[in-house]
This record gives sequence, C-alpha cells and structure tokens, in this order.
Amino acid sequence: MWWAWQVDGWMIVASILCGIACALVGNFLVLRKLSLIGDALSHAVLPGIAASFLWFGSRSPWVALLGAGLIGVLSVWLIEVVRGIGRIEESAAIGVVFTALFALGIVMISRVEHVDLDPSCVLYGNLETIVLETVTTPLGEIPSVVLELGCIGLFNALCTLVFWKWWTLSTFDTTLAKAQGVPVRFLSYLLASMVAMTCVVCFRAVGNILVVAMLIVPSAIAWMLTNRLQSMVFCSLLVAIASSVLGHLLAISLPHLLGFKSANSAAMVAVVSGCLLVLAVFVGPKQGLIWRWLHQRELLRRILAEDILALFYRHVEAHGSVNLSAADQALSIERISSKLQASSQAILSALSDLAAKRWVSGQGNSWNLTQSGYQQAQVLIRTHRLWEHYLREETGISDPRLHASAESLEHYTSSQLRESLGQFTGGPTVDPHGKQIPPETP
Repeated sequence: MWWAWQVDGWMIVASILCGIACALVGNFLVLRKLSLIGDALSHAVLPGIAASFLWFGSRSPWVALLGAGLIGVLSVWLIEVVRGIGRIEESAAIGVVFTALFALGIVMISRVEHVDLDPSCVLYGNLETIVLETVTTPLGEIPSVVLELGCIGLFNALCTLVFWKWWTLSTFDTTLAKAQGVPVRFLSYLLASMVAMTCVVCFRAVGNILVVAMLIVPSAIAWMLTNRLQSMVFCSLLVAIASSVLGHLLAISLPHLLGFKSANSAAMVAVVSGCLLVLAVFVGPKQGLIWRWLHQRELLRRILAEDILALFYRHVEAHGSVNLSAADQALSIERISSKLQASSQAILSALSDLAAKRWVSGQGNSWNLTQSGYQQAQVLIRTHRLWEHYLREETGISDPRLHASAESLEHYTSSQLRESLGQFTGGPTVDPHGKQIPPETP
C-alpha cells in the first residue's frame, strides 16, 4: 500500500469534511422522511450551477453556491406547487420536479463551452486531484476543496446549533411547532438550501451521484443505532468519519490485492458506508435483525416457561388440593411436551430457566412446582381468567376463541394492567367457564 500525506492525507480530510457536512443535514432529512428530497436536490441543483456559470462566466465555488441555494429554494417551492395543483402525493411531485430540473441541468452543462466544466467530474467527483489546486494560508498550502468543505461544514453546524430547538420541534411534531410560532416553512426552505449548497461543494470531492450516499446513509445508520436526536447526530458524524477513512484505505490497498490497477476513492467511501449500513441492519441494537431474532427467541422461551407454570397449576387444581404429595404433583417432560406441543429439548430448556429461579424443582423426568413457583403460576392463571371474563363481557367472543385470545394476552400483562383489569371487571371470582379466579396472592 503506497501512502503519501501530501495526497492521501488531504483526500481523507476532504472526505471526512464532506461526510460531516452531509451528515449534519442528513439527520433531519431521514427523520422527516425526506430522503428522496436529498436525492432530488443533489441532482436538481445542476441548472443552478450551470446558470451561475453562464451569468457570471466564472467557475468559482461561491458563484455555484449562490445558484445552488436559489435552486434549492425553488425546488421546494415547485414541489409544493405541483402537489397543490396536481393533487398528487409528495413522492410523485418530487419525482416530477427532480427529473425536470436534472434534465435541464444536463442540457445546460453540455452547452457551456466557454467555462471549464466537466460533466463527469460533477457526476462522479475526483478526490485524487484536489491537491492540484491549493491556497496559501498561515498553516501552509491547503487544497481549496478542503477549505470549501470546511466552510460548508461550519455553516451547517452553525445552522444546526442556532436553530436546534426549532429543528427538533418541527421535525417530530409539525403541528405543535406551528402552534408555538416556529417558522416551519422557513426551516423547510433553509434545509433545502443547506442540502443544495452542501451538494454543490461536495461535487468536487465525491460527485453528484455519490453525495447521496454520504447525505443519507450515515444518518440512516445512526437512526438504527440510537433513540435520541443528539446521539443520532453524534453517531452519524462518527459513521461518516469511519466511512471516509476506511473507504480511502481500501481504495489504495484493495485493488492491488485483487489484481486491479486502481479504485475511485469517493466510490469506495460510498461502498464502505453501504457495508456499514448492512452491518447495522443485522447487528443494530435497536432494530438489528440478529437482535430482533434473539429477542424473539427469548420471548418465546419466556412464554413457554409461563405456559409450563400454568400447566402445573391446572394439574394441581384438577386434583382439588395444593397439598398433594410430590409424586401426585409431578409432571414428566413427555407429558408437558404432549400438552404444550413443544419439543422435549425446548421443554427441558424452559424447565432449567424455571429451576434457576427456584420456581420448579426436580431432575431427570420428574418435575414439581415450588411454593414460589405456585404463586407465580397463580398470578398467570388469574390474569388469564380475568382476560376471559373481560373478553366475554366486552366483546362477546365465542368459547373456542376465548381461551386462545386470553392465553396470548396473559404473557404481556403487567401488574398495573392486571390490577386495572380486575377493577374494570368488578372483581369477578369465576371465569366464563365456571372456574375460580384465584386471588392476587395466596
């Protein structure tokens, strides 16, 4: 792996600054379910760039920013107009405006001959050449792209901090924000302008196409990993930084290992961010598939254990006394498995969990309820029969479905809900089948 700070170092810095600038606005796009607008604006600003070049005859980034900001506001206004006049859904309006402006931008760029503007650079970016255009500063020679990205990142950070309360309220509750006098429409136009200007500055680094990944993916990953807005913003910045560093390192090392000549650094950054998104989908602590599978497995195991406790209680109840001998109270694994339609291995695993809590005792093929286990089982049966009484009185559900419905609800009933259920039903002592509803405590 060949490394030189004068080239690779500045490429990583530029990529990080681009990721930070995009992530700051991307969080609000994701939370407002406006990710498609980010995609649309990243393309729709092309006519703004071309118009700026035609009007001023300059390829200065500040001229492009002016055109991008104006076209961003215009895009949001056009989307609202199309939605109002055409009475179509927002996604369709975005698609109409996006394709029209993007096509117009391509036509205008292809006609700009007297200005040095390469459409491929606008579309794909070129991190590898940013060191060719530098600016003299007190800290030495710095690529101009790095300064531009730093400025747009600082601008986005200031807008985020200054309007933080407004952003938060309008993002999560637009109606309440309007009622409290928050300028929701102003924030929509400001967000569109921030996205448009960020896209323009990032064109030179990652290009029009790839900026969408940096705009949405880090924020989407953060959304899957966190539950608070502050944590989401911080996490998205970390993801953007990690994607930038890993992406460039892979771009300069992986092609040689695979026998290729080279790889585009900006493209590899997008690939890495996509891989991190896939990783978050599987291992994310909030919505990750693996976490959900483990949670579901644990839930099914808990439900099976509770069903075993209820089975023990009904077995004792059927004999008419809790003072039976241990042999009469005992149930075998085969009998439990037959009653609950579960495998012997699953029953033995659930019994082990109950034994660890000292709710059952036994070994081999004979198991008994303990005193504390009987109390837990009594609470389950009380909950079940209260639900049966409630469902019969309030919904008139038929007997074949009554037991199954109550059985599914008993596993998700807290002590507070059970108490409210008892009060609401008037404290019944018998369920619809004529069986006694046990008290809360023995």
